[in-house]
Amino acid sequence: MDLVGNRRILLREHPGGEPDDDCFELSIDRIPHVAPGQAVVRVRYLSVDPAQRIWMNPGGAYGFEAVPGSPMLSLGVGEVVDSRNASFPLGAWVVGRLCWQEYAVLDDRSTATWLVPAGIDPVLALGVLGMNGQTAYWGLFDIGKPQAGETVLVSAAAGATGSLVGQLARIAGCRVVGLAGTEAKRAWLLELGFDAALDYRSPDLAKLLDEACPDGVHVFFDNVGGDVLDLALSRLAIGGRVVLCGAIATYNDNDRPRGPAAYRMLIRQRGRMQGFLVLDYADRYGEALAQLSGWVAEGRLKHREDVVHGLDNAPEALRRVLRGDNDGKMIVAL
Repeated sequence: MDLVGNRRILLREHPGGEPDDDCFELSIDRIPHVAPGQAVVRVRYLSVDPAQRIWMNPGGAYGFEAVPGSPMLSLGVGEVVDSRNASFPLGAWVVGRLCWQEYAVLDDRSTATWLVPAGIDPVLALGVLGMNGQTAYWGLFDIGKPQAGETVLVSAAAGATGSLVGQLARIAGCRVVGLAGTEAKRAWLLELGFDAALDYRSPDLAKLLDEACPDGVHVFFDNVGGDVLDLALSRLAIGGRVVLCGAIATYNDNDRPRGPAAYRMLIRQRGRMQGFLVLDYADRYGEALAQLSGWVAEGRLKHREDVVHGLDNAPEALRRVLRGDNDGKMIVAL
């Protein structure tokens, strides 16, 4: 099977800050017949995530590294259109490291790549029923361990992961406070069932947090880092837990990132702060998927996709996510 015109966007160089167009270049290549043990996937949708920015740094992060001269690293979902590998049968849908390209070649060495379970919408396999859902589920329930009646604070709460965390905390019987940057996003959080939605850009954020969290913060699910992390630590309830999921506020800063100044609150409040990688739970994804898909079907877990069309728009979609300009889960449709 000769597939002519495989358009790919390569990482040309490591960015010094926000990745501009000079960091990328377009390449058009031919995909040859698959060799024994290989499969060709027609990429249909690409996931756009803040973590891609730190994957672009020299050495990458979390076991993911975008290498100059190769297609920009990205999760995606696509259909197997040619196969000589029983693990990737013809017609199957695959989710994983497919990168910014129209066709991807897979083999048994392809890591972090799975078949989309039967009955799952491929688009949802990138978000609520994919890595974002898994991240929200395991980070909140396994690390945060919320208890009914507790207050859960979520940063970047209108994002693909944060919006799910807040809803899962509500399912667990918690009071939920979300931080988001626009009035429209905050209104959406209230529609999702958040008890309060605060403007993280407000000069009065400290006062707003005191009013919204009168009993302190029992669980802080942090996607941002920076000053917001300090504000949450300063309001930690006794025995509070801080879940470190991301630090988007510092991803474009290639200098040494500033650590939290209020970390001593963990001592005073007998708190715990822990990071995690969702890939650590790979052998348990089925557990979370069963719960998440059930809640979606029941209408208890809502989701929103922000879809842009065309591979050429992937760089700007990434910049939008890094600026927090996306509305829910950002996806590029090819």
